[in-house]
Amino acid sequence: MNMKKYYWGIGAALLCIFLGTGCTRPVQEIPASRFASVRNEILVDSLGRELVLNGINHVTKSPEDRYVYPNDEQLFKEFRNWGINCIRYGINWDGLEPEPGQYNESYLQEIDRRVRWAEENGIYLILDMHQDLFGRKFGNGAPEWATLDESLPHATGEVWSDSYLISPAVQKSFDNFWANSPAKDGTGIQDHYINVWGMLAERYADCKSVIGFDVMNEPFMGTQAQAVFQQFMEGYIQYLHKHGQTQISPEAMTAVWDNEDQRAELMNQLTDKEAFTEILHAASETVSRFEQNELSRFYQKLRDRIRQADKNHLLFLEHNYFCNMGIKSSFHIPADTNGKPDSLCVYAAHAYDWVVDTDAAVNPGYERLDFIFSQLTASARERHLPALVGEWGAFYLGKSYLQSARHQIGLIEKYKLGHTYWCWWKDIETQDYFSSVISRPYPQVVNGQLLSYSSTDGLTCQWKEDKTSPAPTLIFLPDLKAVSPEQIRITPESSWELIPLEKGSKAGFLSITPTGTVRSLQLK
Repeated sequence: MNMKKYYWGIGAALLCIFLGTGCTRPVQEIPASRFASVRNEILVDSLGRELVLNGINHVTKSPEDRYVYPNDEQLFKEFRNWGINCIRYGINWDGLEPEPGQYNESYLQEIDRRVRWAEENGIYLILDMHQDLFGRKFGNGAPEWATLDESLPHATGEVWSDSYLISPAVQKSFDNFWANSPAKDGTGIQDHYINVWGMLAERYADCKSVIGFDVMNEPFMGTQAQAVFQQFMEGYIQYLHKHGQTQISPEAMTAVWDNEDQRAELMNQLTDKEAFTEILHAASETVSRFEQNELSRFYQKLRDRIRQADKNHLLFLEHNYFCNMGIKSSFHIPADTNGKPDSLCVYAAHAYDWVVDTDAAVNPGYERLDFIFSQLTASARERHLPALVGEWGAFYLGKSYLQSARHQIGLIEKYKLGHTYWCWWKDIETQDYFSSVISRPYPQVVNGQLLSYSSTDGLTCQWKEDKTSPAPTLIFLPDLKAVSPEQIRITPESSWELIPLEKGSKAGFLSITPTGTVRSLQLK
C-alpha cells in the first residue's frame, strides 16, 4: 500500500545520503572512501545509484570582483531548493597564479568556502578552469604573463566569440600554449597550467562534494582555426554548387559572417540537415587532427599530474571549440599507468547552435540542435564515457526562449545526459523557461539503471533496479504541496515517501523503496 509521509528536520541526514562523507564532517553511515564514480558508462553516487546531474554554471569573470560572487552562501541554498545538484563553478587561472609559480592563497580560500557551502547543501561542485579568448588581456582566463601573443593585433567582431576566428593575438596565444612556449621564468606556460591543476588536486583530494575537475573550458586550436573557418565557407559553396544554387565567393561569405543580421539570414538557410552536415564535414579532418594530437597530449600530461595526488575525482574532458557546433569529437582518453583508458573520465561536451549569443538565438535551427546533440551522444558512446552537457542554452538576452529551452532539455532527457545550464545570473527565476528547465521534476538518483525519463508533461520515468541494493530512488519535486497521492503512479507498487528538503521548504523528494524489478513512474 502506498504511504505518504512528511519528515521535517531531516535535511542534514538526507545530504549525507547524497554526498557521503564531506570535507569537514565525517558521516558514519557512508564509508569514508566513497566518492561519486563511473560504473558501466554511467555516473554513480556514493551508494552506487545512477546519478543524474541537473546543474548550472556559475562563473564570475571580473578581476575587480576577485573572480568571486559575494553572495554565494545564500545562492547555493537557493540552488538546492531549485533542484540543482551540481554547479559547474568557474575558477580563473589569472586569479590562481598572478605571477609565475606564485599561488594566490586568498583566492584559494574563497574557493574553499564554495566547496564547503556546496557540501552543506548537498551539491556537487565541478571545478571549471574557465577561459574565454584565452586570457584576461582579451577576455578571461590566463594571466597576462602567460599570454604570449607576440605583440600581434587583437580584433573584435559583432559577437564577442568572433575574436576566436579573427584575432591574430588570441590565436597566437593559443599556439604558444599548445607549443608549451616558455614564460619569463623559463618554464613552459602549459607546464605552469598543469602545475596549477596539480596544486588544486592536492588541495581538494579528500573533498567528496567536489565531484571532479573540468580541466579547460572550450580548448581552442589557435591559428589552425583559420583553415577551419575557410573550410566551412568552402563546404557551403560546394553545397550550393551541388544543388544548382547561386554561387558566392569565399570573400563574400566572410563579409556575410561579419554582419550579425546577414549571419542570422544565412543560418535560416542552413536548417536542412544535409547542408549543415556537409559544411561540418568539410572541416572535420582538420579539427580531428588537432584533437588527436595537441589536445590529446595535453590531456595525458594533465591527467598524469592530477593522478599523482588524486586517484578519486572525475576528469571532465571537453572537446575543442568547433565541436560545440556539431563536429564529432575524437580526442583520445588519457591512459593510466597500465596503458588503459583512465576509468574516471567524463565527456564534458558543449552544445550550441550557430546563432548563440545573437538575437537569432530565440529561434534556433532545431534540426541543427538535434544533430549536435546526437553527435555528442555518439562521441560519448563510442568512447564508452558518461556524458555531461557542460554548457547549453545561453538564454540571457531577456527574450522568450521557452520553446528552444524545452526542446533542448527534451534532448538532454532523451539521451539521458547530465547537464549544467549556461548560466546563472540574477533574477533567472523570472525567465519563462525557469520552471520547465532549471527547476523541474527529475530523477536525481536511481537505484539501478535509468532507462528513460521525460518532464514534458509532468514526469514519466522507467528504471531497472539493482536487486542487491536497498537504497531508494529519489525524484526531485519543486513543490511537494502540488503533488497529491492520486497523481503518483508507481508500477510495481511499493512504499514511498514525500520528504521536504528541510523545514519550511516547499521542494523535496519522492523517495521510492526498491523492489528489485523494472519500475515505472507517472506523475501528472
